[in-house]
Amino acid sequence: MVENYYAVIMAGGSGTRLWPLSRHDRPKQSLIVSGGKSLFQHAVTRLDGLFPAERILIVTVAEQVGMLHDQCPEIPAENYIIEPQPKGTASVVGLASIAIQTRDPQATMAILTADHLVQNAAHLRQLLRGAYGLAQEDFLVTLGVTPAFPATGYGYIQKGDPLGEYEGLSAFRVRKFKEKPDSELAKRLVRDGEHVWNSGMFIWKVSSVMAEFQRQMPELYAKLETLRRVWLTEEQTATLERVWPTIHPQTIDYGIMEQAEKVAVLPSLDLGWSDVGSWESMFDSLDGDADGNVVMRGTPLTIDTQGTLICGDTPDRLIVTIGVKDLVIVDTGNALLVCDRKDSQKVRDVVRLLKESGQEDYL
Repeated sequence: MVENYYAVIMAGGSGTRLWPLSRHDRPKQSLIVSGGKSLFQHAVTRLDGLFPAERILIVTVAEQVGMLHDQCPEIPAENYIIEPQPKGTASVVGLASIAIQTRDPQATMAILTADHLVQNAAHLRQLLRGAYGLAQEDFLVTLGVTPAFPATGYGYIQKGDPLGEYEGLSAFRVRKFKEKPDSELAKRLVRDGEHVWNSGMFIWKVSSVMAEFQRQMPELYAKLETLRRVWLTEEQTATLERVWPTIHPQTIDYGIMEQAEKVAVLPSLDLGWSDVGSWESMFDSLDGDADGNVVMRGTPLTIDTQGTLICGDTPDRLIVTIGVKDLVIVDTGNALLVCDRKDSQKVRDVVRLLKESGQEDYL
């Protein structure tokens, strides 16, 4: 294990794009997708041997702490950092940074997520060890994923000048972050060999990222400093409740990474990574049958069915498909989703409409 190295798992999201399986009381990270473990449990166990439980911190919302602690009781209760309300990943990183800085001023931190699938955990640990070494040179490091196909649902990172090898892996300066591309651009980015997927996983010294907050986001930095001064005192909760609502939402990508002075990418070799961001992404994350059908739950009866995902979350209910292709079918008892797999990203629009119409019981 590496000293002064901490893992921060962001676990506060609800996963609206996996509705109706994901709900307020059953957020995406709590779902069992593969291997009999929830996404959150996978996120914790794949760190075994690199981070002891006392150096794994969880950033989440208050209503999810009990559920997450029940799933991974080895994480100390004091390692849960409560985000009063969602304000974007920049504030999450800042909050975790001051919590760790108070504990260990020499710390290096890895920002990870609770809702990704990683098939090759050993390679992730290799990447995290390599990124630690790179971070000691004051780089802000992002883990890149070598593209398996021309994805349009992920952002891309263009590799720049080589920086050498770390734990046997080649590192590069980041030339440019790129938004999610359309289909034709995605094909070009994959072909040129200069681009990797942006995994949303970052590694840096706490002092390095705090210096970037001070330079690029001085308003947020000032509020974080206010919190740092009272962290672990009796004033912490009241100050957090007062300061947090005044923070302007922003992502760490836009707020810090795109304009940071020293940014490096460490591309993976064979990570088997997916962010499980939509029903469509399940086709890339889970094994299908000979007809390309993916059965997440239940035992459906399929006839002349191809490229279809079926999730039956009601034990005594049979799902039968005949002559259909490229569908997503999710049955959770009080809600049934049927959509073309290419339109699965629009599920978030369903969630928005349910909120607007006051149909909270379905959320």
